[in-house]
Amino acid sequence: MVNMKKRIITGIVVAVLLVAAAAVGYIAYDTVLGPQVSGAETSYIQVYPEDNTSTMADKVASAEGIGSMMAFTPLMRYYKYDERIKPGNYAIRPGDSMRDICLRLLSGNQTPVRLVIPSVRTLDRLAGAVGKQLMTDSAAIATILTDHHLIDSLGYTEETFPTLFLPNTYEVYWTMSPKQFIARMKKEHDTFWNTERRKKAQAQGLTPIEVTTLASIVDEETNKNDEKPLVARLYLNRLKRGMLLQADPTVKFAHGKFDLRRILLAHLTIDSPYNTYKYAGLPPGPIRIPSIAAIESVLNPAKHSYIYMCAKEDFSGYHNFASTLAEHNANARRYQQALNQRGIK
Repeated sequence: MVNMKKRIITGIVVAVLLVAAAAVGYIAYDTVLGPQVSGAETSYIQVYPEDNTSTMADKVASAEGIGSMMAFTPLMRYYKYDERIKPGNYAIRPGDSMRDICLRLLSGNQTPVRLVIPSVRTLDRLAGAVGKQLMTDSAAIATILTDHHLIDSLGYTEETFPTLFLPNTYEVYWTMSPKQFIARMKKEHDTFWNTERRKKAQAQGLTPIEVTTLASIVDEETNKNDEKPLVARLYLNRLKRGMLLQADPTVKFAHGKFDLRRILLAHLTIDSPYNTYKYAGLPPGPIRIPSIAAIESVLNPAKHSYIYMCAKEDFSGYHNFASTLAEHNANARRYQQALNQRGIK
């Protein structure tokens, strides 16, 4: 009777242990291999060189729809993650298991990011924009953008270096270094300036650098893409006639005052190679990083004989164009009257 009771108790204990073991096994399987991301959208986390298992646990836990984090720290410690940090931008996708996430971080299988190069007025602003999108900071980007040895090696001057950059969206790795950034921009530049575009530039009597320089003036003159080919042709007409460009944006650049609403005679006296009221031809380099639309407008300008332009008096952002000085003076008077009425000085 006693033996029977012992066997029964033993059987119960074994059964309980088996159930417990099965439960533990299920929990372990579920927390490691089972789906732990229920969100509908992919989340992204960034790993820095100074990160560790603890900081990464916080980042993963903050991802959309993340489930149990029970297995994360044990797995990462087992694989000695702190000794093999791989910086980068990593995706956490719907349906991922904790094993998927850990292996992705351990392997360095990062996801590229979209790097937006904006059309900005200065390289300082470019550095700031790029630094916000990559692991490297804006100071490191700014340093390489002023590296005279690098600029010389690429065949540019300080004034023409901005023509290397084309505003667009590029797919890159978040860990891209400043040198890799410049190399990528050089590759994109060379791809853009293919044989066809170089022939179009030559047909206008310009080099790619000169096209980009003129495009920067076009961009400053108008933000209306449909008007850019008209403005481009106007300045090409003046260049071919040997006329001064007399482009107000270059005067603003010479003064370093991009917010000037009204150019006065006093502004036109500045002795700067960027003052196109004083010096003939194109300025030494672009006055901003121009848009691709502006570059294309110089390569594919409209057909007309205009040599004068003045902002429209309705402040629509468009311009009145003229072929004669008399027509231009009439347009200018209407615009000046509109400025006076609005009290713009």
